Amino acid sequence: MIDVQLLTFIAVAAALTISPGADTMLVIRNVVAGNRRDGIMTAVGICSGLFVHATLSALGLSVILAHSVLAFQVLKVAGAAYLVWLGLQSLARAFRRGREGVAPAGKTQRDESAWHSFVEGLLTNVLNPKVAVFYLAFLPQFINVGDPVFAKSLLLAGIHATMGLVWLTALAAVLDRARSIVTRPHIRRRLEAVSGTVLIGLGVRLALSER
Repeated sequence: MIDVQLLTFIAVAAALTISPGADTMLVIRNVVAGNRRDGIMTAVGICSGLFVHATLSALGLSVILAHSVLAFQVLKVAGAAYLVWLGLQSLARAFRRGREGVAPAGKTQRDESAWHSFVEGLLTNVLNPKVAVFYLAFLPQFINVGDPVFAKSLLLAGIHATMGLVWLTALAAVLDRARSIVTRPHIRRRLEAVSGTVLIGLGVRLALSER
């Protein structure tokens, strides 16, 4: 029998997954600045953050965030500041490339490891209070009376994370295949400048947003 409830969740989660936002820009940023592995690890970090939100939602801890103005504001400012900081890093790299040029193809000026890309993705997701509040309000609608709340929450987050991982790793792969184009000095510089500007804009928008 077709589970209409599950299909509805998949449809909504898919729409959220492909909607451009901080996750997409962060993957683009890290692939352009590094390579496909950096983009994939960023995607893994982002999707891992969904399990954090699902766990907090199942345990009821997200209720505090949803009903506490102070908690929401603190997390919002932290998340916004982190996005702005990532954006400033990209703009700084674009500026340096404009003055010093870029490394030869196949190399990178980034010192960050794949682990660093993972942490960037994880923090970008975890520090977004809107994701936490969304999971608190969204997941319970797909958990029936009698269902194991914690297990069902992780299952739904797993479905969402799987779609996100497929989408974002595909994006990383496409960008990596176009490396001969995106690594051209003027294009790479512009892409880093654009991704940095967008991340800063998203950070500012998050800081100024309401619940």
